[in-house]
Amino acid sequence: MAHSRQAIGVGTASWFLHASRRQKQASFWRRMRLSPTFLLQRWLWLCVSARQWHCRNGNNCRLPLCARQIWAYLRLMVDSLYYNTLTNSDVVMDSLMEPILWMVDLLTRRFGAVFVCLLVILTTSILLVVYVVMLPVIFDKYSPSWIAWHMSYGHWNLVMIVFHYYKATNTAPGCPPTMKNSIPFVSMCKKCIIPKPARTHHCAICNTCILKMDHHCPWLNNCVGHFNQRYFFCFCVSMTLGCVYCSISGRNLFLDAYSAYSAIESTYQTPPLTFRDEMFHKSVIYMWVLTSVVAVSLGALTIWHAVLISRGETSIERHLNNKETKRMRKCGKVYKNSFNYGRLNNWKVFLGVEKKSHWLTRVILPSGHVPIGNGLTWDICPIRKDMMSV
Repeated sequence: MAHSRQAIGVGTASWFLHASRRQKQASFWRRMRLSPTFLLQRWLWLCVSARQWHCRNGNNCRLPLCARQIWAYLRLMVDSLYYNTLTNSDVVMDSLMEPILWMVDLLTRRFGAVFVCLLVILTTSILLVVYVVMLPVIFDKYSPSWIAWHMSYGHWNLVMIVFHYYKATNTAPGCPPTMKNSIPFVSMCKKCIIPKPARTHHCAICNTCILKMDHHCPWLNNCVGHFNQRYFFCFCVSMTLGCVYCSISGRNLFLDAYSAYSAIESTYQTPPLTFRDEMFHKSVIYMWVLTSVVAVSLGALTIWHAVLISRGETSIERHLNNKETKRMRKCGKVYKNSFNYGRLNNWKVFLGVEKKSHWLTRVILPSGHVPIGNGLTWDICPIRKDMMSV
């Protein structure tokens, strides 16, 4: 009996010990289920288990193709963060921003034609206001010399805008050849899997490599590259000059229209405006506000591109050159842009000016000449003696 009682006591103590351990473990797991780390680990484990189960049972084909592609892309993006020895903060931020950039590229690609139609509609509305509202006032109040100047400058500006916008939207920016060739290249495109010549970059919206790419312009629904960059810049200059011209010419009419509306709102004794006068004042206000806003915003963009042209670089190269300058400064060296020929020569190369008469025929007047070089090689040294003397 003594031995049996001792065995019962030992068994009871062992049961109580195991029960207390089970209670502690249950309490621990209850706390862990509420922690974010445990929930994240559990979710990842379920995803991996479900993926392995699909692969083992051959049910992977039940998932749609788009879902499998997105899943594979996400796995590759996550794996690249863990298995890349060159991972740093820039790589992590690029990976996290990739979905947002993809969405922006998709919207820009889908709504490119909408931006072009919007620009054409707004420009046409301004032309209607100028021809229907402002032109009769010019004929009534201005002298013949001023009328001749307004007609000459206004129509020259209009021709420059229409010509350069049409050429910028319909001229291909230029792409590197996809077939085997002997053209020197500086790197390989990771998306096109083709050699990239110097100053060539990949456009995610056009889904191709662009020679001397500057940026993708949604208002053109086209990339700005080697063969249409001059058209784009001349369009920006012409549109800015046209908006400044309309804003300055219509300033007095805008002040009169604004004063008329202010007088009506301040006193009730002023007779109401007729429908024709009201439409006249509204059209002038609309024209002046729109042209002034576009003149400021597009003028700032035009000045920025003029600075880049003076330095012999594009928008993308400006960012890359800044990074390279900082990197070489840390090493005690000075970075020099190999495509910078000097301010005046940069403008001559960009505009295609090879002799004095080209300032008139290729710059002031509309011209469809091709740029200097083919955009593939940049060792042609376009700065010749006859260009230096222009």
